[in-house]
Amino acid sequence: MSEIISKVAKLIDVKSLVTLILTVCFIYLSVTGNVTGQEFLTIFTIVIGFYFGTQYEKNR
Repeated sequence: MSEIISKVAKLIDVKSLVTLILTVCFIYLSVTGNVTGQEFLTIFTIVIGFYFGTQYEKNR
């Protein structure tokens, strides 16, 4: 049980929260038609690439 709690605690850091909030916001904007599919894909790719890039560097 403590392993699960520690994994959840690692997910709740600033970068993770920002990534999740941006993802939800851009999904909302895309669904409402304020952002086109191409714009959404570009922004989402940059955000996710940045997140996983920093995670990779942190684990190195």
